[in-house]
This record gives sequence, structure tokens and C-alpha cells, in this order.
Amino acid sequence: MAKDLLFEIGTEEVPAHVMPGTLAQLKENAEKALNENRIAFTAIRTLGTPRRTALIVEGVAEKQEDVASENRGPSVKIAFDADGNPTKAAQGFARGQHVDPKDLVVKDGYVYAEVHEEGQPTAKILETLLPELVCGLSFPNNMRWGDLDFKFIRPIRWFVALYGSDVIPFELANVKSGRTSRGHRFLSQGDFEIADAKSYEKACEENFIIVDQDKRKQMIREQIEAVAKANGGQAEITEDLLEEVLYLVEYPTALCGNFEEKYLQLPPEAVITPMRDHQRYFPVKTADGKLLPLFITVRNGGKEYLETVQHGNERVLRARLADAQFFFDEDRKKSLEEHREKLKTVVFQQGLGTMYEKTERLEKLASFIADAIGADEKDHKHAKRAAILSKADLVTGMVTEFTELQGIMGREYAKLDGECEKVAIAIDEHYKPRFAGDSQPQTTAGRIVSLADKIDTIVGTFSLGKIPTGSQDPFALRRQALGLVNMIIEAKYHLSLASIVAKAMDLYAIEDEKARAKMQQDVADFIRLRLKNVLESIRYDVVDAVLADVDDIYAVSLRAKAVADYVASADAAAGIQAFVRVANLAKKAESAEVSAELFQTDAERTLFAAYEKAAAAVEADIASEAYAEAIRALAALAAPIDAFFADVMVMDKDEAIKNNRLGLLKSIDAIVGRVADFTKIVLA
Repeated sequence: MAKDLLFEIGTEEVPAHVMPGTLAQLKENAEKALNENRIAFTAIRTLGTPRRTALIVEGVAEKQEDVASENRGPSVKIAFDADGNPTKAAQGFARGQHVDPKDLVVKDGYVYAEVHEEGQPTAKILETLLPELVCGLSFPNNMRWGDLDFKFIRPIRWFVALYGSDVIPFELANVKSGRTSRGHRFLSQGDFEIADAKSYEKACEENFIIVDQDKRKQMIREQIEAVAKANGGQAEITEDLLEEVLYLVEYPTALCGNFEEKYLQLPPEAVITPMRDHQRYFPVKTADGKLLPLFITVRNGGKEYLETVQHGNERVLRARLADAQFFFDEDRKKSLEEHREKLKTVVFQQGLGTMYEKTERLEKLASFIADAIGADEKDHKHAKRAAILSKADLVTGMVTEFTELQGIMGREYAKLDGECEKVAIAIDEHYKPRFAGDSQPQTTAGRIVSLADKIDTIVGTFSLGKIPTGSQDPFALRRQALGLVNMIIEAKYHLSLASIVAKAMDLYAIEDEKARAKMQQDVADFIRLRLKNVLESIRYDVVDAVLADVDDIYAVSLRAKAVADYVASADAAAGIQAFVRVANLAKKAESAEVSAELFQTDAERTLFAAYEKAAAAVEADIASEAYAEAIRALAALAAPIDAFFADVMVMDKDEAIKNNRLGLLKSIDAIVGRVADFTKIVLA
């Protein structure tokens, strides 16, 4: 009869950001371990709070599944002597399979052992499986405690291990398993016993533990929304903060606090940042998005003494906002341009000069990019000005105290200094995207400065030999490169990567030709990998086919989509096969020179005429970004290519004729390669 399994790991409070990954790991590892041990089950899930990580497996079979196998041993010649008696080889094989030599079966010239392994009781297997699950969890950082050599994210205090209503006995880190768990630190009476897995959640709730994270999350959301509505506002709930709060509490209760209205004179982000990022409070706004002098926090407890908790949180936030007001007032004693002078004392990276020098490079690089994309005079001017001021806020008191506000305070201070609105916005936008899923810059000036900043950082860091390897990326170059790729594609910029990398190298005074060539190759390879990520929704072979040249990033994305559509069409195979045959022979050509006078057959002349027509069409289509049309023009070559190979011996004895035919194929391969390398395509 199947039973349910409950396994709870009780610890000191685990950091909130670790919990989602821990629960996912435990579920995955448990599912794998049960399958490997041939233990059937019907469902598996994990539950968790800051102090407990729980596994519930429903319908766990009482014993392993039996297994029957037929294992091959030595050949008959080796297994038996002339009299038909088992040799030492056969006896050794039988012994290893735990069968009698006389039970060996002869088949296909070999001896086989038919082995039947009876399943062991599940309860017995769990005694070793459960501790292995604990040891199999990995964390960013571990702790040791007492005089133990055992490591875990936080000290383990208890285990609950129940199969049905029976305890699975084991000991790990000097902690014995049992059926006793611990309730809420302050609201419960302490320890409590659990009868079985089915009563686990109810028993926890009776002891002020909402162990189901989904239920707890819904409670928190509903409470925050209700409290905000009761106070005449709407809570701004971000998913990352909600998840963090979720794993900070076991029994949530939301409450509202307030702060002095004078702080609303500060830029909204200057109020929200210390509130949300430092205190884990949810800001409250009006229906039209204006910040109210209110905040909502979630306590780990009940509704008792809420006023005391409210006053305590208000006092902490008041001190934070007073600091923000002080730094803001001090910063406003100078203009943003005056703050920029202090960048001369701030090192960008060792060996790459100061942040002041970086802004000078950004001004020149932004001007170069503005010309390259054909920006109008105003956007050109705005981008240059934003580049000059882009890093000035890094030395302000506000950003020094609240680093999350870099760019944001630059925008606000620029507005207060009377700078153009677009310049102010570009100062903020040039940091975008700040994180995965963040929006891209929306203004032309913002995009230009952002591209300049990212290229300058990548080229500068690469020049020091600090190219990201493995999981190491201390300067977040992968994120910056990914942002650059997405930005160019979203903005539809036809921008030469090689040209802006060359300009960046000029500004760093990198003059050695070998170093410049290596830089171009390294940056292209780095961008190529990011493009692979961006195009991951497209077939891998199609992506590989268009990544040979990544100089025009936007064009690569267009070619990938067009090739993907073509490959999916019914008549693609004939064209691809023709292009591959051409490419294979084109490798043998010394040049792409073709002379019509050397043609010997109508098939050659027909193919050459088709090539000239296709080449003109492809160049025109590429110029107008009509890559689907370009592929259709190339596909028209398939029939004359097939006729050419059917009627013409390419490797003619006459060297001139042979080279002319190879030159024709090389010319065709070159024009096909303007769209994709079809030799990379995998045909079904």
C-alpha cells in the first residue's frame, strides 16, 4: 500500500534569495533519487519558509520495483571445457552475478545469467536516501557550526522524516530525525508533533506557520492591497521584493506607516530606493502614480502591537529619508558639471584612466555613433552633452550613499540645472538595461550614449586581457554586450561593429596592428555568443548559418528570421542541397574570375546568366532589407545549378576551363554567403 512521505529540514533563518533555488533543487534531486532507486510515487512538491525546507511525496510505494535482467558473460568456448564443465571464467562470472553456474543460459554463442533482484522496502532505502538529499543541496556559501566538519547554508536544528505515520530514523550533523517540528518563534508554544504528511500543513498553521509559499505569497499580496486601499492609495508591488518578503516571514501581517510630506519634495526614486531596497517596504501611490507619504511593510507575526511595530519602522525610515534629504541638499550646492571635476580622482579601471577621461572618450565615441546611424543635429548635440555629464552623479553624496540611484540622480540634477530634457533622460537611459528584463533606452540620445558606454567598457576591459571566462564576469561584460545587441536590434540600427570598435581603440590609443586585429576578433566572438542567446528561439543550425559575419548585428537578426522561414518551407531542401554542392567545390577555386568566352556548354551559359540576374537582385534586396526576397532570388539558382552538375565536368583536363568553372561556382557561393552559409543547415 502506498504511503505519503514528509521530509522537513529545520534550520536557522536561510537568506531569502537562496530559498527558491533550494526548493527547486530539493524537488529535482528527490525526484531523480526516487526514480534511480525504482521507488514509484504519484506526486512531489516542496514547501518552505525561512526556517524550514520541506519535501512532500505522495503515493510512495512500500518497496522498490523488482528488476529482472539478462547479463551476458564470456563466450561458450571460454565458459566450458571440452567435457562441458564450467571453467573458472564461468564460475567467476556466475559468482559475480550471484547465481549457480548450472543456471547459466547459453545463447548466441555466449553464456547469460538471468538475475532477478527483489525490491527492498522503501523505509529501509529512505534511511540513506534522505540524508543524501540534504548533503546533495548546493549553496553559494556554506557554514560550519560547533566542532562539526559538516557544511550547510545555515545550522540544522531538526529533521522531520515520516513515511506514512512512521519515523524514518537517521542522524546527520548530530541531529536525529523524528516527528517533532518547531512553531513560530514568538507566536507558538514551541515544538509540536506531526502525525503524518497529510496533517503537516494544518499542524504548521496551528502553530502560526504558513508553510505553503504560494498560499503565503497570496496572503501577503492581498493584505498589502487591502491596507493600501484602506489608506486611500495603491501599493506598488514588484515581484522581486514580494518574493524576498515571502521568504522573510512565516506568518505575514501587513501594516501601514507614514512619513513627513516634506520628503515628497525629493525625487521619487530618492524616497522609494531607501524604502524598497533598504527597508523592504512597499511604496504607496495615488491612482495617477504620485507618491504618497505612506509605506506598507510585512511583519513576521500577528496583529498584536501593530502600532508599536509601525512606530519602529517609521523611525527607521525617517532616519533614512533625513540622510537622503541631507545628501540632496549638499549635492545641489554644485551643478552637475561642477561635480564632474571630481571624476578626475575616480579610477575607471586600473590601467584605463579616470572616470573623467572615460567621459571624454564617451563624448567622442557618441559623436562617431551619432554620425554612423544618421542622427539629426539635435540628437547629435544631446548625445554629446549627455556623454560629458553621464558619470558626474557618481561622485554626488546621494549616489555614494544609495548606489542604486546612479543615472537616476544624474537625470534629476541635470533637470534642476536647466539641462535639456533629452539630455537629462539620456544620462539615466545610458545605464539601461540595468538587469535582465529591464527596458532599453527609448530616446536616440540615450541609445547613442548607452552604446558608446558599453563599447568603451568592453574594449577597455578586453585590452587588459580581462575577457570573461566560465562563470567569472566581474565587470558584467556579458550583460552589457547582451544589452548592446538587443538595443541595436530593437532600434533597427545598421551599425558596423568593427568601425565602432576601431574608434574605441583609437580613443584608447591602441596602435599595434596585431593587438587591434586580435581585439576585433575577440569582440566579434564575444558579440556572436550574445547574438546566439538573443536568437535562441530560432533553429540552432539556422543561427549558425548566419553568424559568420556579425558586423551588422541588426542585419544578422533579419537574415536569421528570413532563413528560418525559408528552411521551414516545402521546397527548401532542393535549394539548400544545390548551395551545399556549390560550396563544396568552390573551396577548390583559386579566384572568382569568370570569362564567358571559356564556356563550353549551354548549362554553363545558363547558370552564369542566372547568377548575374540573382546577384543583382540579391544586392538590391539586401540594400532594402528584403532578405526573404533575396533568398527567393537565390532559390531560383537551384535548377540551373542542378543542370550544370548534370551536364558539366567541373574538373576538366583543360586548366583554364576548370578554373573558369570553379570561379563561377565561387562567385555563386559568394553571393549565397551574403545571406547565409547553407552548409550549416541540417536537413531532415
